[in-house]
Amino acid sequence: MSQITNRRAFLQVVGAVTLGGIAPAPLLAQQSKLRVGLMLPYTGTYAALGTAITNGFKLAVDERKGRLGGREIEYFTVDDESEPAKAPENTHRLVQRDKVDVLVGTVHSGVLLGMVKIARESGTLLICPNAGAGDATGPMCAPNIFRTSFSNWQTTYPLGKVLADRGLKTAVFITWNYAAGKEMLAGFQEGFAKAGGKLVKELLLPFPQVEFQPLLTEAASIKPAAVVAFFAGGGAAKFLTDYAAAGLKGKIPLFGSGFLTDGVLDAAGAAAQDVETTLHYGDGLSTPRNNAFRAAYRKSYKNLEPDVYAVQGYDAGLLLAAGMDAVKGDVSRKKELIAAMERARIDSPRGAWTLSKAHNPIQDFYLRKVVGKENRVMGVAHKALADPAIGCSMK
Repeated sequence: MSQITNRRAFLQVVGAVTLGGIAPAPLLAQQSKLRVGLMLPYTGTYAALGTAITNGFKLAVDERKGRLGGREIEYFTVDDESEPAKAPENTHRLVQRDKVDVLVGTVHSGVLLGMVKIARESGTLLICPNAGAGDATGPMCAPNIFRTSFSNWQTTYPLGKVLADRGLKTAVFITWNYAAGKEMLAGFQEGFAKAGGKLVKELLLPFPQVEFQPLLTEAASIKPAAVVAFFAGGGAAKFLTDYAAAGLKGKIPLFGSGFLTDGVLDAAGAAAQDVETTLHYGDGLSTPRNNAFRAAYRKSYKNLEPDVYAVQGYDAGLLLAAGMDAVKGDVSRKKELIAAMERARIDSPRGAWTLSKAHNPIQDFYLRKVVGKENRVMGVAHKALADPAIGCSMK
């Protein structure tokens, strides 16, 4: 009897160990939580954007009962403060200290480039839900780096033809003097020139300054057919208000990258009315998919209205889910995970999109107009626009 008892005890110990710390890798993948590092701005000019992205990402996870590929999620959060100088240290903290499986971030293009550098060195999967720095899916592209938003070039390239088709052949561009602003300026200038227009002046100010009056005075003195601008967050709301206060509203039509009017309509009020922009999403996009998303977001976040930032965060969750489902939660199967994400077709509130070889969305860009408290979609400015991804060579 003692030998039988001892054998039973032995088998119980073996079973307990197998279910514990030295289980086979696939079993471990099911038991441990997926560690997701959210590196986004939660203070400063872009704080609201970081919050909306976070809300969108978590909604996508919650719709899957809190699991991706069968694994629960553990979040690690860092406020990047929209400060490029702090990006390497903040990213290292998530990768080295917190041992995250996935990085999700960020909003500021300069911060993203710091994240990309660390992600390339460490091999950590990085999903960018906003910042459109061209280099991230250009010269610095890599198999483990994905974007669910846009390239800066994409957001303004279609706007050039919109203006030219209206007979508006001269324009002034006003923006912050940093990567996103310069790349959006370049995208507009390229599209405008191809359509026969001429950019007559570039007016830049340091990020995140919001002393717009001198630039608006200069723009008024030039008397262009149109003013085009890129600002976002609190800066965008103030620019719209200052543009109207300077007496330019109604005299020189104002256009912009869609971020000029996204998420700021309550703050800008009447100053934002009738401003037209191009972007890959509009809150007034009336489709069953978008309507369902907006209803779910409002239900989850106390009647808050989602914007483009929430959509981009949500789509980051959808893209990660596609990869995690394919490998059944085992992130060690990195090649298979990446391959699944590359071929994913994302059923997004903005409209279905796929990824380019550089891992940037190929997507429709809409012409929107502020009507009341929505960016009403007036039509498609460019169908299935892909970023040229100059300099990208996947290895």
